[in-house]
Amino acid sequence: MRKRSLLGLACALLAALAVGLIVPVGRTPAQPDEPKVKGKDKLGEGQRAREFIAAFNRGDARAVAGFWTPEGDYVDLLGRHYKGREAIEKLYEKVFAEGKGAKLAIHVSSVRMVTPDVALEEGVTEVSPADGGPPTAARFSAVLVRKDGAWYLESVRDAVAHPPSNAEHFGELEGLIGDWKGEADKGESGTASYHWAENRNFIFSTFATTQNGVPVVGGTQWVAWDAIDKRVRSWSFYSGGGFGEAAWARENGKWIIKTTARTADGKKASATNVLALVDPDHITWQLTNLTVDGKPIPDGAPLKMKRVKPEAPR
Repeated sequence: MRKRSLLGLACALLAALAVGLIVPVGRTPAQPDEPKVKGKDKLGEGQRAREFIAAFNRGDARAVAGFWTPEGDYVDLLGRHYKGREAIEKLYEKVFAEGKGAKLAIHVSSVRMVTPDVALEEGVTEVSPADGGPPTAARFSAVLVRKDGAWYLESVRDAVAHPPSNAEHFGELEGLIGDWKGEADKGESGTASYHWAENRNFIFSTFATTQNGVPVVGGTQWVAWDAIDKRVRSWSFYSGGGFGEAAWARENGKWIIKTTARTADGKKASATNVLALVDPDHITWQLTNLTVDGKPIPDGAPLKMKRVKPEAPR
C-alpha cells in the first residue's frame, strides 16, 4: 500500500504539469493569444511538462521538487500531508528508490483557467512498474500558479481512482437489468436475463426460446456503447453455432435493434427486433423483417415478458 501511494504521487505530479500540453498560458478561452515572454516558455507549449518528465526519468528528486512553489503541498491516497519543497524532495527520493524505471501515463479529464496565472486540473494517472506488473491508478486534482513566467504546482490531492463507466449512455436500458420470463406458461415463450458487466461498461445477457417452459434454443449477448458512432451496439452468440451483431436506436419510446447474423450452416440472416419497456415489470419483444439468405419470414407475434422477482424471505 505504501508503494502505491508513493507512485501515485509521481503520477499526479506529472499529470498536473501535463496541463502545459493542453491549455494555453495567460488567457482564458475568450482572450486572444499573448506573445511569448522572452526567455520564458509558455505552458501551452509544454516545455515545463517536458522538463518535469526529464527530471523524473533521471530520478532527480531535487529537480522534481523544484516544480513546486516553496510552500506547495500534497496529500496522498492515505491522507498524508507533505508541505513544502523539502518534504516533497524527501518523498521523491523514496519514490525513485522504490520505483526505478516506472512509466507514467496521464488521462486528463478537465482543465480550467481561473485567472491568467492560476489553473485547475483534474484527471486519472497511472504508473506502470518496470517489471511489467499491473499499473497503479490515482485520481488527482491540482492547482497550478504562474510565477515570473513559469508554472509551478501549488497543491495536489490524490484520491482513489474509479474505472470509467459507460452506464450513462445506455439510458433506459438500465430498466432491463434483472431476470425476465414470458407471461405464457404454455406454447412458445422465452426467458432473458440482463446484468451489468465490467464496471457497468457492458450489459451481459443470456436468452432462450422455450416451448411449454422447456428451453429450445438460446444464446448470450454483450451490449456496449460505441464511442465513435455514439450509439448502442450488441454482439450475440447463438447456441446453434451462429452469431450476429446489431445496432440499437431509440424510436417512439421503443428500442429498434437492427441485426445481421450468420448461421452455423452458412446462411446469412437479418432482422429487426423491437423492444419496449412497458413498465418497470413488463417488456415486449417482437422479431420483424426477418430474412434468411434473402427470403422473407413472416413476423412473429410480440412476446410479452414479466420481471422475475426474488421470493420473499420466509
